[in-house]
Amino acid sequence: MTDSVDLPDLAATEALAARLAAWLRPGMAVLLDGPLGAGKTAFARALLRAITRDPALEVPSPTFTLVQSYDTPGGPVHHLDLWRLAGPSALDELGWDDLLNDIVLVEWPDRLGPWRPTVAISVTLAHHGETSRRATLAGWDGA
Repeated sequence: MTDSVDLPDLAATEALAARLAAWLRPGMAVLLDGPLGAGKTAFARALLRAITRDPALEVPSPTFTLVQSYDTPGGPVHHLDLWRLAGPSALDELGWDDLLNDIVLVEWPDRLGPWRPTVAISVTLAHHGETSRRATLAGWDGA
C-alpha cells in the first residue's frame, strides 16, 4: 500500500514518526529517501525519540560514523546514513546482515544497491511548499 501524508510542520512529522515507531518490531527496515533538506534526519530523530520513549534523546546524524545504535525497550535500533558509503560492498564492514535482525533505519537507501531489503517500509520525503513536507509511505498500512 502507498499513501501520501502532508506534513505542514515539525509536529506533524513527529506525530507520523511516533505512529510508525509504535508499529516497528525487530527484523523490520525503514528506508528514508528524499533530497538533501527534505527532513530525513528530523524524521529519524523523531522516530528514535518515540521508540526509546525519551523525548530529549540526543540523536546525532550518523553521516560520519555511518551507523549509530540505540538500546530501546523493543530491542536494538540501528540508524544508518549511507550518504558517504563507499559502495554497497562496504555494508559487510558495517555488519549489515547482523543489523537486519534488529530494527534498521536507513537514510539514503539507494546506496544499498542489491542489499536493499525487499520487505521494508519506505518513507520518501519531499519539499511541499516553503516550509512543509510531503511523506509518501509504502509497505505500511498506517496502523
